Amino acid sequence: MIVVAGEALIDLVPQGAGALAALTPALGGGPFNTAVALGRLGSPTAFCSRVSRDAFGEALLERLQATGVDVSSVQRGVEPTTLAVATVGTDGSAAYSFYVEGTADRLFTQPKALLAGTRAVSFGTCSLVLEPGASAYEAMMRDASVRGVFTALDPNIRAGLIPDADAYRARFRSWLPSVSLLKLSAEDAEWLGGSPREWLAAGPAAVVVTRGGDGLTVFTREGAEYAVPGERVGVVDTIGAGDTVNAALLHGLAERDALSVEGLAALGAEGWASLLGFAARAAAITCSRAGAEPPYAHELEPPAL
Repeated sequence: MIVVAGEALIDLVPQGAGALAALTPALGGGPFNTAVALGRLGSPTAFCSRVSRDAFGEALLERLQATGVDVSSVQRGVEPTTLAVATVGTDGSAAYSFYVEGTADRLFTQPKALLAGTRAVSFGTCSLVLEPGASAYEAMMRDASVRGVFTALDPNIRAGLIPDADAYRARFRSWLPSVSLLKLSAEDAEWLGGSPREWLAAGPAAVVVTRGGDGLTVFTREGAEYAVPGERVGVVDTIGAGDTVNAALLHGLAERDALSVEGLAALGAEGWASLLGFAARAAAITCSRAGAEPPYAHELEPPAL
C-alpha cells in the first residue's frame, strides 16, 4: 500500500481569456492528484486527509473510490472545501490563488497509526503550509521515517500561501532527514535555494528535479546523476503534471521492489533511465489533456508489434 497524505481541493479553471472568464470546477490538489494517478496505474493506494462533507467533498471522495483508492483514513469535517483559482498561461503553465480560510483540509489531525501494509507515504503541497494541519502532516512524516517506512516529498511551492519564506525554507530543510525521495520542479528548487547535493547530504537517498518539457534529472546519494529528455506533446495545460510524475516514480519503484533506500541505490543508470522515462511519458499524457487527468496503465504500455 502506498499512502498519499495531503489536501484534496477544487481547482476553478478558466474557460477563456481575461479576469472574468467563466470558471469550471475540477477535482484537484497535489496529493489528491497523486493518489488518483497511482490508482489509475494500478498501485494499491490509500488517501489520508480531511475532506469536507459539502458537495465538493463528496465529489472528491467519489473520484478516489472510483479509481480504487482506499479512503478509510480520510477524516471528514463540516467546514467548506478549499478552492484554488487557476490561471493558465499561453504556454499551458498554471498559477493559482487560494481560498483556504476555515476550510476542512487544514484541520487534519495525525492518525494514530499507518494502515497495515503501508510501504511508502507521500507528502507535499499546501498541506505542509497551512496550520494546524501542517504540523500534523510533519509529525506523520517523521513518525513514518522513524518506523522505516519509505517517505516521498514534493514541496510543490505555492508562494502565495507562505507568509514567511525564510521560515518555510528552514522548515523544509528540517524535513530532509526524514525524506527518502525528494522530488521537486526546477522552479521550486530555485525558490527554496540550495542544491540537490546539499539536500542529499541532509538525508534523502535521491533527488529528482523536473524541468517541464526538458525532462527529468535524478541526483543520488552515491554521487551519480542521470537525466532523460521530456516527451514531446501538444500541451493543453500542465495541471497535475508534477503530481503524475510523483505517482509514476512511486509506482515504478514499487514495481521494482525498490521502495527503500537500498532499492534506490541499486537502480543504477539503466534502472533510473527506465523509471524517469516512464514518469516523463506519464506526465506528457497528462499535459496533453485539460485539467489533472493522469493516464491509466494501459495508456503507457508499449504498442503491440
